[in-house]
Amino acid sequence: MDGIQERTGQNEPPGEPAGFVRRIGLFQATTINMSQMCGIGPFVTIPLMVAAFGGPQAVIGFVAGAVLALADGLIWAELGASLPGAGGSYVYLRQAFQYRTGKLMPFLFVWTAMLFIPLTMSTGVIGFVQYLGYLWPGMSQGQGDVTGLVVTALIVVLLWRRVENIARLTVGLWCVMITSVVLVILAAFTHFSPHRAFTYPAHAFELSSNHFWIGFAAGLTIGIYDYLGYNTAAYMGAEIKRPGRTMPRAIIYSILGIMAIYLLLQIGTLGVVDWKDMLDPSDPASTSVASAVLEKAWGKGPADTVTVLILITAVASVLAGLLGGSRVPYDAARDKVFFRAFGKLHPRHRFPVLGLLSMGVIMAVGFLIGRHTDLATIIQLLTTVMVIVQALAQVAAVTVLRRRQPGLRRPYRMWLYPVPSVVACVGWLVIYGYADKNSPGRHPIEWSLAWLAAGCVAFVLWARYEKVWPFGPREISEEYLHDNGPDTSPGARDSAGAAGPASS
Repeated sequence: MDGIQERTGQNEPPGEPAGFVRRIGLFQATTINMSQMCGIGPFVTIPLMVAAFGGPQAVIGFVAGAVLALADGLIWAELGASLPGAGGSYVYLRQAFQYRTGKLMPFLFVWTAMLFIPLTMSTGVIGFVQYLGYLWPGMSQGQGDVTGLVVTALIVVLLWRRVENIARLTVGLWCVMITSVVLVILAAFTHFSPHRAFTYPAHAFELSSNHFWIGFAAGLTIGIYDYLGYNTAAYMGAEIKRPGRTMPRAIIYSILGIMAIYLLLQIGTLGVVDWKDMLDPSDPASTSVASAVLEKAWGKGPADTVTVLILITAVASVLAGLLGGSRVPYDAARDKVFFRAFGKLHPRHRFPVLGLLSMGVIMAVGFLIGRHTDLATIIQLLTTVMVIVQALAQVAAVTVLRRRQPGLRRPYRMWLYPVPSVVACVGWLVIYGYADKNSPGRHPIEWSLAWLAAGCVAFVLWARYEKVWPFGPREISEEYLHDNGPDTSPGARDSAGAAGPASS
């Protein structure tokens, strides 16, 4: 089913498997996750977080985002270790919901993912252009647009190669990312003012106020947006070595590592730059706050240098996200739940050609839309669509699979089940429920429901053409249930029982 051992017999180099090959280890998987998580996100969203909370208490948003990311990450860890196929959520939803609704849920996920993944990546390109404006203060709107499109094309070109070469490239970019973040943190804490960081406006923690909870929901949305990426390696499940061991560790390690980085970055920034400056559109702190920190601490020269590193970090984040996202339609197409052209790999480099190209085009369109609207609103729209189709469905998928497939090989079982599922469910519902209030006039809830309805119509038309449920019999596929798994295949150094963090 994975296509890992499958051969087409056509246009294949001698000795090459037809599908994906498991070449990515724990360190590379973790760096892919972290590169996607800590890209340009925190450097552009710290002012958005401050605006949401109305003061330096904005750190609450990053803490809340970390809690939600960790709870949701444990869901991804169990699903990814048990169902290590290309496509991530597509595989999980297909396996969990096939018994009652056939291929509806995986179809809707791919329908949505083809938009929200590249549009999320487009926010990284928007951030790139924002920080470039610090080095190029005279950049016009048109020049910024052209620059972003060139960067988008460059990222697609960089991904036009074998995955192991990309993994090595990602490790190098990850090192640049860590360097840039560490330098900003060091600069912040060498000129840190506790008074500036911990002096809060009146009524900052007034929990009985509706204003606080609206700000909290907005902050939680921005926070989880910054943590998104802990699941990137899961989309590449068919390319991960010993996934039962590697997947949970890569997810958990990346979340804990980024959690520490974000808290230091947020608190350090608030100790150097006055939070009111971040709300002033004419102040550099509102668009390139990390550069403002460096300039205040070490001067313009070091600020320019680190800004270049931040630009490289932005590219690393988008590259890692598009790398994983381009795999999503591949498994769906191979399973005949999406257009079949998406199921073809490059004959030499073994990557999904059409998935990469189509997502690259959508990313370019999303970049242009974002440049001429509002970044915070785009984050709300993307997150809302993702919540209703992916996040809440996966919370349910863990429980459904435990009941439907109790014999499924589970190298990792969620710690403290079902507590993380409950925490994740509440967090996602808060984000969804407050979306309209945090984007007045934009109607993200209504747009998400409209997109879902359009997907259902598309599914009915597709199902009628393919003569599958509800116009034909349900096709039950339990290949993972009857598979020993790649962790127990010949040559694997770890047994399934030793895979992953300690099971509960």
